Amino acid sequence: MRYDLPVYRPPSEAFSLIIQTTIGCPHNKCRFCFMYKEKKFSIRKVEDIKEDITSARMEAGGHVRTIFFADGNSIIMRTPQLVDILNYCYAMFPYLERVTSYGAAKFILKTKSVEELKQLKKAGFTRIHMGLESGDDSILSEICKGSTSEEMIAASNMIKQSGMELSQYVLLGIAGAEGYVQHAERTAEVLNAMDPDFIRLRTLVLRPGAPLFDDWKAGEFIQSSPIQVLEETKIILENLSVDSQFLSDHVSNYANINGRLPEDKKRMLTGLDAIMRRLEEDSDFAARMSNPNRCLHL
Repeated sequence: MRYDLPVYRPPSEAFSLIIQTTIGCPHNKCRFCFMYKEKKFSIRKVEDIKEDITSARMEAGGHVRTIFFADGNSIIMRTPQLVDILNYCYAMFPYLERVTSYGAAKFILKTKSVEELKQLKKAGFTRIHMGLESGDDSILSEICKGSTSEEMIAASNMIKQSGMELSQYVLLGIAGAEGYVQHAERTAEVLNAMDPDFIRLRTLVLRPGAPLFDDWKAGEFIQSSPIQVLEETKIILENLSVDSQFLSDHVSNYANINGRLPEDKKRMLTGLDAIMRRLEEDSDFAARMSNPNRCLHL
């Protein structure tokens, strides 16, 4: 297997075979993101990708069940190329159940029609991971996401129409200490319009290489406190009216909240309330929650 490192994948793809179909990200302007900064975007040749798939078959055998196409936005590839690669994957791995990739709204709208997405679904492309981050257009503009909330909804609806699963990501803390309430309320509104199969929470972690890290160092961005991030989570959850899995499957989060909406909403809100009360009453607990390696299970 040949990889142009580093390679990233969602936590839910931890046990997936990673096939690198693109190098880097074609957008690569998100101010919170440190990934792919050292890479120039390119689409790999289909024959090279097939060679890697063949190598993976030789090394892993035929029992691979899930594949993730890296790097960022493999959905940008021409549909016939993707269909060709998908057909080859399923031929090499007869037990294959799922193939997924990242797919930004910007590139779905620019490069795909609903009919093309249906072709990909028929060929075995089962799920798109999309980063909404925020439903607040002012925040989306500030972080240079490249799409408006309306465009995010349009692209999400195309995915749903195709029959693919939609895994949508929300970035807690991205509005900072001053704008988190509006960010949470508008994010819930947009998620309701999307009704994704999965809503996955991430909490902003500022790292060198991300432009927003430089803003924070300069005092131009004030991070949300743990209690504000949990309040933000509660506002989003309270205002959701979707049929979705609500998941906190990342080490960045303050609480590992998992459940099915709408039936598990009350349980998750009760757990959030308990953590917030403890944060206010227990200073030692609050200090531990500020550790970047924290994660509590609900």
